[in-house]
Amino acid sequence: MGKIQAIRGMHDILPEESWLWRHVEEAMQDVFDAFGYQEIRTPVLEQSQLFMRAIGEVTDIVEKEMYTFEDRNGDSLTLRPEGTAGVVRACIENGLLHNQTQRLWYRGAMFRHERPQKGRYRQFHQFGVEAFGFEGPDVDLEILLMSAAIWKALGLSDVELQLNTLGTPEERARYRDRLVDYLLQHHDALDEDSKRRLHTNPLRVLDSKNPDIQAIVAEAPALMEYLGDESLAHFERLRAGLDNAGIPYVVNERLVRGLDYYVRTVFEWVTDRLGAQGTICAGGRYDGLVEQLGGKPVCGIGFGMGIERVIALLQEQGSLETPEIADLYLVTTGNAAIDAQCIATRLREALPGLRLLVHCGGGGFKSQFKKADRSGARFALILGEDERDKGVIALKPLREGGEQQELPIEQLPHYMKGVLE
Repeated sequence: MGKIQAIRGMHDILPEESWLWRHVEEAMQDVFDAFGYQEIRTPVLEQSQLFMRAIGEVTDIVEKEMYTFEDRNGDSLTLRPEGTAGVVRACIENGLLHNQTQRLWYRGAMFRHERPQKGRYRQFHQFGVEAFGFEGPDVDLEILLMSAAIWKALGLSDVELQLNTLGTPEERARYRDRLVDYLLQHHDALDEDSKRRLHTNPLRVLDSKNPDIQAIVAEAPALMEYLGDESLAHFERLRAGLDNAGIPYVVNERLVRGLDYYVRTVFEWVTDRLGAQGTICAGGRYDGLVEQLGGKPVCGIGFGMGIERVIALLQEQGSLETPEIADLYLVTTGNAAIDAQCIATRLREALPGLRLLVHCGGGGFKSQFKKADRSGARFALILGEDERDKGVIALKPLREGGEQQELPIEQLPHYMKGVLE
């Protein structure tokens, strides 16, 4: 039998990297709390029909990328490929949108059967934000200010905001007809992907990464010319808010996003430091989605942020140092090992937040001190049988000057509080 390995495109997060995940997660939660958003948690599995109705049956996600299967009852289930549809379903099902607004955030694993590459995995992780019941551009601005606050909290630079508006479904339908007429004039020059999208989701042709197609797209009619006064005013008020807040941005009229439910504001935060996978956060308005999934008409806007890509950018930037594992390392031998665990418990209770690593598994003092040094601890505590019998514990500085000293065990919590502060 061959060696069992992780599924292609689904990777382990090892201890040497998991601290960075915690750093990102805690920073994001702090920002969401500061903006008054509440956490919601939804299942990893949903009915397949949810995503077909929400995302669109002719999108790449539904056609090519979803992990869909029949369970033992014959029901078609799908591992969630994105977070918004599940949050909307949960809000409708639990009455969260009945005569009230909601500001929500979520996190978790998403699944898409894509070609794995740097920054793109088949199991990937997202933080997302959804706001429901707000019509004006002020909440659009809030969402963008929140994402900008995350970059600041993480110390990330070289992240650019690209912004566009898709107008209303009616305005987009008029533009769609004009776009199809134009693309048909260049039909022979289109690649197979663009030809397929031409009659299903022609706006996605605008987002083609094929250099040959980009030359055609550059001359395509502009969606902005088909927008009404109300849509244009919404967009201009959002831009004015960003200007007043000092948030730089670029209007990218070819930015259309890959999901059918977007209207009006769409945006991406991009970087040129991650190669082809340069988008680290993206989202927009989806004012018709709640009704589309069976709820009463409610406005919505949100974004999804790829955690793997955020972490890759932090690693590329190299601005964070790996934290030490412990503040104290308790070296112990012989029968004193059991007593050491009891002493460590009392220390942790007396000093909340203390990182105390107790040596287990035996071994001589020399090998234990090597492990204490590798842990990054500032001090080693030493409890052998002689120290235990005398009711003392030895304290040895590992990172700074000073002599080894002995302390009565009962005085240790008070003494260490003063030393570690």
